[in-house]
Amino acid sequence: MPKRKETRKKLHELLTHWPKGMVATQPWLTKQGVSRFLVNTYERSRWVRRIARGAYARLDDTVDWTGALHAVQFQLGVPVHVGGRRALEIQGYGHFVRMREGGTVRLYAPKGTRLPAWFLRFPWNVTFRYTAADLFPGRMEAGLTPRPVGEYPIRLSSPERAMLELVHEVRISELFGDARLMMEGLTTLRAELVQELLEVCGSVKAKRLFLFLAEEAGHEWAKSLNVSRVDLGKGKRSIVKGGRFDSKYQITVTPKGEPATTSEVP
Repeated sequence: MPKRKETRKKLHELLTHWPKGMVATQPWLTKQGVSRFLVNTYERSRWVRRIARGAYARLDDTVDWTGALHAVQFQLGVPVHVGGRRALEIQGYGHFVRMREGGTVRLYAPKGTRLPAWFLRFPWNVTFRYTAADLFPGRMEAGLTPRPVGEYPIRLSSPERAMLELVHEVRISELFGDARLMMEGLTTLRAELVQELLEVCGSVKAKRLFLFLAEEAGHEWAKSLNVSRVDLGKGKRSIVKGGRFDSKYQITVTPKGEPATTSEVP
């Protein structure tokens, strides 16, 4: 009887500290004092359900990709974050705001990072696109921020970093016109953070296109940037096939009001 009482006491403590919607991994459960044996007991007793090996949800709870990503980021310590368009949408930018369901979620992590198989294979009702690249060499954490989603946070790019990530991906997944519209809505970016990110960004194309779109949109914060401290490289960059050549930033873009077709030029 004492053993059963202790088991139920631990269960009560576990459920008290288990945020709604969050996936729990075995390392997190162990920190709560719940061993593999004990979590198997709770599973058999129908208090928790197994999502995959080493990953669990409360039996009566609905979990989505954000609760799983939180577990990967904060419980397993994997250096992965949400970036680009989805990070902007989560923070209220874009034509409509998508928080959790549907669409594409682009994840960024340093080269060589391995994501748990259960996270990638479980049907989360979103499409993950994984970019294993370091757009900000030596400053992987620059411009990243935790944002609450329900009762737990996820780590994602600030609007300043997310926009740089978005324009960097124009050649493979985002329409130039969409990037232009997204930039037009970024009226409150922090010039200091933009400056920092531009100085450490490793993509010449991303920096040129970001600055072009910011100036075109006429944002006040863009006027205080010190572009002379930003390495914009040399030579021309063709971003849009058959577009207009901008002599200042040496890039080929679509004139405003015309549709854009993305190019495969890096």
